[in-house]
Amino acid sequence: MAEGLEAPVYAVSPPGDPRLFVIEQPGRIRVIRDGSLVSDPFLDITDRVRYGGERGLLGLAFDPDYRATGRFWVYYTNTAGNTVLEEYRDVDRSDRANPSSGKFYLEIEQPFSNHNGGQLEFGPDGMLYVGVGDGGGAGDPDKNGQDPGTLLGSILRLDVLDRLGPPYEIPADNPFVGDTSRRAEVWHYGLRNPWRFSFDTNSGGHMYVADVGQNRWEEINVVSIAAPEHNFGWNTMEGSECFGGVSCEGEGFTFPLAVYSHSDGCSVTGGYVYRGLEIPDLLGRYVYSDYCGGWLRSFRLGTNGQATDPMFLIEERAGAVTSLGEDARGEIYATVLDGRVLRLALKK
Repeated sequence: MAEGLEAPVYAVSPPGDPRLFVIEQPGRIRVIRDGSLVSDPFLDITDRVRYGGERGLLGLAFDPDYRATGRFWVYYTNTAGNTVLEEYRDVDRSDRANPSSGKFYLEIEQPFSNHNGGQLEFGPDGMLYVGVGDGGGAGDPDKNGQDPGTLLGSILRLDVLDRLGPPYEIPADNPFVGDTSRRAEVWHYGLRNPWRFSFDTNSGGHMYVADVGQNRWEEINVVSIAAPEHNFGWNTMEGSECFGGVSCEGEGFTFPLAVYSHSDGCSVTGGYVYRGLEIPDLLGRYVYSDYCGGWLRSFRLGTNGQATDPMFLIEERAGAVTSLGEDARGEIYATVLDGRVLRLALKK
């Protein structure tokens, strides 16, 4: 679809919008319109973004009513090294947003430079879900994954649409509302570095969460959209086994639906259940990748709640796949570290 971008890490479209918006990790959002990359950035906030390694501009989510409001939210590492959630506006729905329209919502202190998370996604309930890593450092030295008293190592659920601006509201049905020892923003926890999650509203509705592993296992978790307070196990568990060679009970954890070892890759890149029109045989299959493996694989969620019918879509290495993305029609894209944006299509 495009090439020559600088460290692209995500691609997404607003509802009903034919354009594809691509994040460049140094702090820009680019637009692909009618198959061509628009020369000027949609948004350029490189002056407030700290870029390098796992830091940078990492997440983007458009208001479900973006056509009317022009509101969108970004997730980035600021110059102090902390995670920031901000809202911006495109006042005339053009290919340029106003970089001066930023409104601050949240800052999360990051103790290390890695495991920043970064996914933003509006759920079918209209709430904004935010994926936050465990704060970094090998093995989660601060034990953030198992501590819902911190925002780190969690997926947060925020209400940002009921107001015209900050602060966000905490939904009354979040699991830790009223518990002063827990953060009320937390929806799920026990995550190391959730690198892309997505929602599929078919068959009762599920949330797919890909979590990057430490030394041995990459994992994909699948839970009901409506069910909160899942503890995905990190750092007691890595994948489906106890972490670090120590014994553990494993009780109270939600185990991953799919795992693969580091003989197949090094860092899972979560994706989407395909709901597009161009590849009928792919309909209903979850598509994911790996940063080192560069392949695309898929499976289907069976009626028994298990991953069934695993399939290679692309076995050869497509490159260092930094993220998968989805447009407004349900078609799937891959961003590659070397500057390319690829679209998944039938082989001619």
